[in-house]
Amino acid sequence: MAAPAKPLTRRQKRKARKAALPGRDPIWAKLLVVVGAVLLVASATVVTGSQVLANRYSNSVHQENLLGANARAGNDDKKEERRSSVTGPLNFLLLGSDLRAQDPEDGQRSDSIIIVHIPAGLDRAYLLSIPRDLRVKIPPFEPTGFRGVSHEKINGAFQHGGGGTGGVQLLAETLTELLGIHFDGAAIVNFDGFKAAVDILGGVDMCIDQKVTSIHLGYDDKGNYLSPEHGGHPAVYDVGCHHLESWQALDLVRQRKSLANGDFDRQKNQQKFIRAILTKAQQQNLTTNPIALDKLIRALGGALTVDTNGVALEELMFGLRNVRPSSLIGLTLPSETQDIGGFSYVIGLDEAQALYAAMRTDTLDAWAVENPTWVNPI
Repeated sequence: MAAPAKPLTRRQKRKARKAALPGRDPIWAKLLVVVGAVLLVASATVVTGSQVLANRYSNSVHQENLLGANARAGNDDKKEERRSSVTGPLNFLLLGSDLRAQDPEDGQRSDSIIIVHIPAGLDRAYLLSIPRDLRVKIPPFEPTGFRGVSHEKINGAFQHGGGGTGGVQLLAETLTELLGIHFDGAAIVNFDGFKAAVDILGGVDMCIDQKVTSIHLGYDDKGNYLSPEHGGHPAVYDVGCHHLESWQALDLVRQRKSLANGDFDRQKNQQKFIRAILTKAQQQNLTTNPIALDKLIRALGGALTVDTNGVALEELMFGLRNVRPSSLIGLTLPSETQDIGGFSYVIGLDEAQALYAAMRTDTLDAWAVENPTWVNPI
């Protein structure tokens, strides 16, 4: 007869509970809200047992009114009746910029615009990159006295809104008029601010489908840093799968001039970068290293300004717990480049109108099957 098993110690019990909860890493709470509220891997146990982490997160991330009234979902006179749980479909606006909302500068334009659509099932996410040169109508914006314009590049909305929070508000309103959707949250992401976070993760792994030559980073004949602008040999990222340090990954996602399709291909690399960060964080199992987790939360907090539309962090954690990095689907806006009046614009095609309708009706799954040309493997 086998000897009776020894009772588990308290530490062993904690480890057993962790092993029984796959995907419970609370780092996703941080990454989800800040990256357009896209990805989260958490469970009810984490939600109820990680209030300290949630408080630390909430205190480390700058929160602002990024959506204003016209583009915000659920903006009505019955706010006291707002849902107490997260239900889909959901739309989030993610804006990549060198600018933090609390320190605006006139003339600043957004460099990356991504709409995150999470279907009603709350188990996957679509990343739709909006071309910065997309020709759109920008509505009036009273806070800056902007009177509106019939046709301009969409990234001009950020400037006409005064940069910072106002810039995001006008950009969100422009997209609401264009697509006919309202947003459940928004975030300004300073991609430079991710450097410390990627360092903590030990770099990221990305697969590159075309050779990329940097116009920002380079070296002299002795291997010392020298920008290509001053005669340095440019950094080159060859086709294939690579482990990239933080400075390499951030340099890569900035590049567009050496890419075959310019900004369209850069959008794909930015989508891949988002997935790479989230995948690496998931692989790290940071619940077993609270010091590294705390550092990562602090690092990410310095790179973000968010608007969660009044939804508590715990609710987002639980509501989006089934979204995984593997369930991300990248989309390119159906469009083409045209020269109009001496300026180069991106013009939406007929398929773009169908895409907008699919977002409004939460039928992106069917649209993606019918339009594989505009679906990005990330």
